[in-house]
Order: sequence, then C-alpha cells, then structure tokens
Amino acid sequence: MTTKDERLSFLEEMKDVRRIRKPNKADVKTPKDLTPGHLERQRSAMDQPLKDRNPLTADMVEPLTAHDVLCWQRPGVQNGVFRKFRLGQYPIEARLDLHRMTVEEARREVFGFITDCVRYGLRSVIILHGKGERNPDGIAQLKSYIAKWLPELDDVLAFHSAQKRHGGTGAVYVMVRKGDRDKQRNREIHGA
Repeated sequence: MTTKDERLSFLEEMKDVRRIRKPNKADVKTPKDLTPGHLERQRSAMDQPLKDRNPLTADMVEPLTAHDVLCWQRPGVQNGVFRKFRLGQYPIEARLDLHRMTVEEARREVFGFITDCVRYGLRSVIILHGKGERNPDGIAQLKSYIAKWLPELDDVLAFHSAQKRHGGTGAVYVMVRKGDRDKQRNREIHGA
C-alpha cells in the first residue's frame, strides 16, 4: 500500500503531464502509389521465372502392376549390405506417404524428402506409394514413377520393395547416401 505522502509526491511530479490528443495507433495504410523500386521488382520477377531445381522427370514411364517388385542398386553398394537392406533389417528412420497424391505432388514430395534425408543424416527410409489395386487398368501409377525417379537422384544408393510387414509391394525401402557431415565424422573417427 502507498502512503498519503507517496501519493501526493506522485501527483506533484505528474502535474505538468498532458494527455496526448492524437490516438495512439500506428498508420498502417498501404500507399496507393507504386514506387520505382516496387515496379522494378515486379518486372524482374516476370523476366526471371522461378527455376525448378527438381531433377525428377514427369515423362511417361513404363507401367507397373500392384505385384511388381522394385529392385535397384548403384554400383559400389555391397551385396551383403543390400541383402540386409532388402530384407528390412535396417531400422526405418523416416517415412513418406504418397497415398492420394497426384504425380506432380508426389514428384515434389519425393525430391524434398530425399534432400531432407541427406541433410539430417537419415540412411534407411521408406516411401509408401500404394499398390494401385483400385485402378481399373491395374497400373500402379505412383509406383511406376517411383521406379523411374529414385535412380535419377544421385543421393539414392539403392531401393527395394518392402517386406510384407512394412507394406509389401505398396512401399519401397530407400537407401540414402551419407551427407558430407557424416562422411567427415567417419573420417575423424576412423582416421582416414
């Protein structure tokens, strides 16, 4: 509680204070006139369309069916490592579900997913693409594109259709290349 003397002292100090007449609000109206800098940025944006860094093609692919097994490995991947990999014996560190996506949405997601896996040091991941069994023509469209896209990515070392417990032919294991940070860490540990 304040005493009477403290209140009187406060009022004495505040006697010359005057109320602000203008409202205490910021002026947030956007200017109607376009500045030369704004016009230049608009022109520049129109002249240089956004570049697509995604190397995955959206061309026609060889159609695959629901029961086709996906299997691919780059030269240099050891056979014993690939065998353990295709049997699902490595822990799955991340998963991407492409169900109900269009081909273009899946294309963007796969590229971003693999890029993120390299960035965060994830080596064994799974992509759920579905079997396409509901398609009247029997073609597994996303699966067909996955089989084409994964070899196009330098960061993918191998892939194989998943074991039944992980989705079978409706999913694919993907072995991702080590990122630069992980390579450096291995050199430091093993002295190479």
